[in-house]
Amino acid sequence: MAIRNITVLGSGTMGHGIAQVSATAGYNIILRDIKQEFLDSAMGKIKWSLDKMTDKKRITESEAEDILSRIKPELDLAKAVEKADLIIEAVPEIMDLKRKVYGELNAVAPSGTIFASNTSTLPITEVAGTTTRPDRFIGIHFFNPPQLMRLVEIIPGKKTAPDVVDATGKYVKSLRKEPVMCRRDVPGFIVNRLFIPLAHEACHVMDRRGYKIEEIDSVAKFRLGFPMGILELSDFTGMDVMHKATVEMHSRDKRSIHPHPRIEQLFNSGKLGKKSGEGFYSYSKENYERIPLSEELAERVDLVPLVAGLINNAAWMVTNGVSTIDEIELAARLGLGLKIPLFETASKIGMSDIINELQRLARSEGEFYTPDPLLGTM
Repeated sequence: MAIRNITVLGSGTMGHGIAQVSATAGYNIILRDIKQEFLDSAMGKIKWSLDKMTDKKRITESEAEDILSRIKPELDLAKAVEKADLIIEAVPEIMDLKRKVYGELNAVAPSGTIFASNTSTLPITEVAGTTTRPDRFIGIHFFNPPQLMRLVEIIPGKKTAPDVVDATGKYVKSLRKEPVMCRRDVPGFIVNRLFIPLAHEACHVMDRRGYKIEEIDSVAKFRLGFPMGILELSDFTGMDVMHKATVEMHSRDKRSIHPHPRIEQLFNSGKLGKKSGEGFYSYSKENYERIPLSEELAERVDLVPLVAGLINNAAWMVTNGVSTIDEIELAARLGLGLKIPLFETASKIGMSDIINELQRLARSEGEFYTPDPLLGTM
């Protein structure tokens, strides 16, 4: 099936970014929201982004005008979707809100239209169950900001039709993005199944071993190959996002995450990270100053406890048919900016040391740490 006309529901950061990259690839876009002021703001941000690209000679002024002309703002839902081949929903991560949106879409969208959710945590099969056409439903998880991030996770639900999966893959590739297929609809998909539990594990390791936050984050940057510290990255993501993802993942699969209370405490106290000025770290309102991390601080930390849970989650995904080692490595590189492959790090540490650490933690902390059988074969 051919996709030419796309409607994006929600004009926030993700919505207007998805609209921009899709229009850049030549698609006709309707950007829909519930208030004109939201749409005006989104169109202003898209124009600002295109102007920046023009200034940097990435596109010409004529190309920028063409891209902008392909994006039409619309308030009326029925008008917004009447010709849509693909509808990408990018509304807030609230199931009741999504249920309301899809209830309205059921009544007005053409029968052959593909419904796609940009959710980062909610199970696709569960969201698809709010529609009358789960066979036409799929997850397309763009990463923030869509204009820059190359990775897109594609998540079929249990009833998603093969032609919908095929058409979605072609669409993502046409954007010059790298699609990674999440073959089982599990909480967190691939990237968040790695990152969100890792942030909690960093807090647990600080408690158990008495490490300072700068030491833990230095390990992530200088020995694991992250572009910044794990908890620094959590601050950039936002404690509201981190807490919401934690609740959604843990409520659906206790095996997916071992929550530490620190993230919930920060969320409840309004310390949301960079956006509020304080999270794990404090931030000034002036120009951002990098957190003082160093190789010297990194060498003070035992790498095994931090890596053990991370590699165990990756192994679980392979064993349970969620993804492959190669695709997990690609997702980690493009979605998390990881410079060193996960399994390469595990191999250097020694798989026997990782398994021993997991077995020790399983005895003291619970089944979340039970070593995946794949590790024993490596």
